[in-house]
Amino acid sequence: MATLLYSATASLDGFIAGPGGDMSWLTEHLTGPDPTVERLLDRVGALLVGARTFGGDDPNRGTDREGAFGGRYHGPVVVLTHRPAAQAPPGVTFAGDLHDAVARARAAAGDGYVNVLGADVARQCIEAGLLDEVLLFFAPVLLGDGVRVLDHPGGTQVRLEPLPGETAHWYRVR
Repeated sequence: MATLLYSATASLDGFIAGPGGDMSWLTEHLTGPDPTVERLLDRVGALLVGARTFGGDDPNRGTDREGAFGGRYHGPVVVLTHRPAAQAPPGVTFAGDLHDAVARARAAAGDGYVNVLGADVARQCIEAGLLDEVLLFFAPVLLGDGVRVLDHPGGTQVRLEPLPGETAHWYRVR
């Protein structure tokens, strides 16, 4: 069964997007190959994406690097939304229920990873006990405001343990 992984690049003060979902800050920090990203990209079988992320800002908009993983991901995408478009773009499926979206993404990913994109979808997956792993990359910038890596006011503590042999910020949800 596919592993459900939330991965994101964050500022050192814990934001994955600036105010209003602005991602332009990230462009200068996407500076070339990263062995962890390469390993992950080889194993991603599907994306599970929130509606705001799917329709939101892209630091590479209008370039050949637009899209997930700098435009290098070309596979199935499941978008969790209560307002699906009348017609889905090729390779995109809309789902209105978290459990249905996860099931569709896991089926599409096979034995690979379902990479969760979007802090709200990651929060929902944690609350439902569905998230298996978390991988964070950090950019040397302080944004001061925006979309937090994970915002779970009043939530309960979630214990993580480092994955043996992986980068310093790749964890298994306990």
